[in-house]
Amino acid sequence: MSVNLERLANGLRVVTETVPGLESAAVGLWVNAGGRHERIEQNGIAHFLEHMAFKGTKRRSALQIAEEIEDVGGFINAYTSREATAYYARVLKADVPLALDVVSDIVLNPVFEQKEIEVERGVILQEIGQALDTPDDVIFDWLQEAAYPGQALGRTILGPTERVSGFEREDLAGFVAEHYGPGQMVLSAAGAVDHDEIVRLAEKLFGHLSPVQLSTHDVAVFHGGERRELRKLEQVHFALALESPFYSHPDVYTAQVYSTLLGGGMSSRLFQEVREKRGLCYTIFAQAGAYADTGMMTIYAGTSADEISQLATLTIDELRRVADDVSEEEVNRARAQMKAGLLMGLESPSARAERLARMVAIWDRVPPLDETVERIEAVDRASIARFAADLAGTGRAALALYGPAQRAPELAELQERLAA
Repeated sequence: MSVNLERLANGLRVVTETVPGLESAAVGLWVNAGGRHERIEQNGIAHFLEHMAFKGTKRRSALQIAEEIEDVGGFINAYTSREATAYYARVLKADVPLALDVVSDIVLNPVFEQKEIEVERGVILQEIGQALDTPDDVIFDWLQEAAYPGQALGRTILGPTERVSGFEREDLAGFVAEHYGPGQMVLSAAGAVDHDEIVRLAEKLFGHLSPVQLSTHDVAVFHGGERRELRKLEQVHFALALESPFYSHPDVYTAQVYSTLLGGGMSSRLFQEVREKRGLCYTIFAQAGAYADTGMMTIYAGTSADEISQLATLTIDELRRVADDVSEEEVNRARAQMKAGLLMGLESPSARAERLARMVAIWDRVPPLDETVERIEAVDRASIARFAADLAGTGRAALALYGPAQRAPELAELQERLAA
């Protein structure tokens, strides 16, 4: 397997990984333009734009976009995150030129017909409504808002109904003009691909683009806070967040190992203590997420109105205990889970292409897998204990509760318990 990275004259980066023995490839365009790049009046437009990319171009109708890829047995999709929007396809190796042509077409040549804007507006409003009706979806948006109040990083990716209801063609075109320059793009391909061919196709399809000023955004500041929505539901949905390292922070792998041993699987502390020993919930987990300048350690659980107080305090106690009694066995197990998850995931060309794009966007290079594994292996018991102590001592947290949460402790009470 070989990874190659090349930058076109206009700034677009092309990264590929050839994987021998595969008959298929994943190709896509990752654009550094997500929810956090929106001004408040634009909230939701990056996601709206992602939808509109599939609604017709100057060369293809919406149906033709789908048919051309599916006629060769492939698939095409897209997603919007807080820091990027991705458009990608998976096809057999002979159809890589077609896939890149379609991906470039939907990104560079959308027509934004008014009729299609109205149709897709209705689809997105339904998506927003569905999210609001799904407690274990919406609670993470509320948690993000509580952690980063009044900031772009704290706003929902879908956007509020009132904003989405007002977007017009010029709003979509304006966001493209601001953020879809070649310097904000990474073209990534993995699997049965030839690097030189991908670069040649990239030059043909994207080489004419003129650079635009790189978009900037405010540095995110984790403030913390609480949002409590009381509803007559069967369960209280509980989500807690503490600030954790950003992508390039030296402790980013420590945070990931920590979250794994805390709540990353059936053997984790939270699963064993809260679910297996006490039966307080069906689902509980922890995860470490990272952004360019900040990160969030998130814990989620769902429990009954009668059990929420005990679940919340037990969660805080487990957070504190890691600093005092984490064992070598726990750290070894968590490291093994992380390495296996990384390596197993990379058996998919799509996962490889996404990893390539993310690494280039973050570091402007692709760290070798051996380097990543070494950084995971370097996390030891002492570094986990130190990280856990620092995390507990930050004094800032975010809390979101949804459901019959009248008996849930206040955030200030949980913070005091955490710092005790």
